[in-house]
Amino acid sequence: MPRVLSGSRMLQAPTHHNDPIRLTAAMTAVFAFMCLFRLTIPSHMYFDEIHYVPAAKALLEGAAYPNREHPLLGKHLIAVGIAIFGDNAFGWRIMPFVAGVLAFFAMQRAMWLGSLNALATVFFGILAATGFLLLIHTRLAMLDIFMMAASAIAAWQFAAAVRRPERAIKHLLFCGIALGAAMASKWNAIPIAVLPGLAFFAARVVASGKSFLTAKRAAPIPGVSLVQAFILLGIVPLATYAATFLPALLFQDSPLAANGLIALHHDMLDLQAQVVQPHPYQSTWPQWLVNLRGIWYLYEVADGAQRGVLLIGNPLSMLLGLPALIWCAYSGVRERNWTALAAFTGFAVSFGLWLFAEKSVQFYYHYFLPSTFLLAALALAMERVWSLGERGMVLLALAIIILLFVYFYPILTAAPLGAEDSFLYWAWIEGWV
Repeated sequence: MPRVLSGSRMLQAPTHHNDPIRLTAAMTAVFAFMCLFRLTIPSHMYFDEIHYVPAAKALLEGAAYPNREHPLLGKHLIAVGIAIFGDNAFGWRIMPFVAGVLAFFAMQRAMWLGSLNALATVFFGILAATGFLLLIHTRLAMLDIFMMAASAIAAWQFAAAVRRPERAIKHLLFCGIALGAAMASKWNAIPIAVLPGLAFFAARVVASGKSFLTAKRAAPIPGVSLVQAFILLGIVPLATYAATFLPALLFQDSPLAANGLIALHHDMLDLQAQVVQPHPYQSTWPQWLVNLRGIWYLYEVADGAQRGVLLIGNPLSMLLGLPALIWCAYSGVRERNWTALAAFTGFAVSFGLWLFAEKSVQFYYHYFLPSTFLLAALALAMERVWSLGERGMVLLALAIIILLFVYFYPILTAAPLGAEDSFLYWAWIEGWV
């Protein structure tokens, strides 16, 4: 199957016998099991759970407007888990777990519908599962995993709309809702949220020239007008985002009820930009690129044993992904490989935010979204190398990546460790201490 699709071929729905949906489902089940194992350990809150779990409980009580610098949706979803399963570790983490598993499935569906390449889809699943960041955040009550899940669903639905024009309105509606939900989970998603609309507009202008405002039967989705796309990819995300704040009208001393949504966002911006004290685990974007500075989310005696959770990226896949991004940029422009260009653009936009963000202290978990696009780029590059006959090289790289994942798994999942200084087995460089 060609890697570069154009014209009517670009719009064909994937055939059933090529779609790796069953393998994707099986890989998702394996990933879910890896995340569910020891999900309730530690049994107490750790790392930023100490902020978001109390905020979620306050939302249940309707007694305050907690953790005001972040939007509400992720905290509402954590609150749903607590309401159903109780104020305990399972209740705190079940909704992040569901979101992470859904993100893993959606990522692969987005890759398949974007590339129509089953091998690239499988490679992406392996890389995402073994990349460390997704697994760790699937097991932790933080907001980032909800942003990731919604972003992955949006990518899936946008790709589905391009492939299936006859159902495009439905897919674009779901895409718009997911984009709003991503922004309503964490503002990190804002740069990504504008990409589908901009991509639609750019493709329509290129395809239709001066008649782009009125053309309807043209790329990227014949049958969808520019006005419809503006509503579905512009208005719907904003409306969805705004709707997630409606419960705040019921809070005691609600700033939303008192001053309105715009004034509330001025306060949120001020809180986001405030200068905070330096943190021992803070890092900078050059360190993220080469995986030089990790965060020990946990390292203490918990539930009867020494345990730890170290947030870094997979040492090999994060480095291999850098030249893969360069290849995606080249292939996207020179070969019109739109999936490769999308992977590069998603990385550039989500990573570029942190070059200019007015946030005095930044952490490696801010690399979560960019690193996912990096792994997508690596999957596409691996497929290209495979198709050129260098299968041994790809298999060797995947084998080392998987072995590294197995080696680090104990300190990705809070396994009992042998001694107080056991962290030395995994702290290979000073920045991982």
